[in-house]
Amino acid sequence: MMPEVALSLFGDAFYLTVVMVLIIVGPSLMVGLLVSTFQAATQINEQTLSFLPRLIMTLATIMLTGPWLLRQLMDLFERLMVEIPNIIG
Repeated sequence: MMPEVALSLFGDAFYLTVVMVLIIVGPSLMVGLLVSTFQAATQINEQTLSFLPRLIMTLATIMLTGPWLLRQLMDLFERLMVEIPNIIG
């Protein structure tokens, strides 16, 4: 097995994982920060007020970016299937 091929595939998989997590979790973190700031300013300590907007934002983000993320994941696996002969040697 060529180490360059394996390291390239591992690097691409790790990069795609980081991108997927950032795209899905990032907007939810921003909404959570805004809600937390609002709660601190108004001294409202209700847990559902913090949870529901983050849940809605996460679902909306998945709905909007889901097709693109799935295409990226499929491209990675297609590349993996093409590279199998090079990995085996």
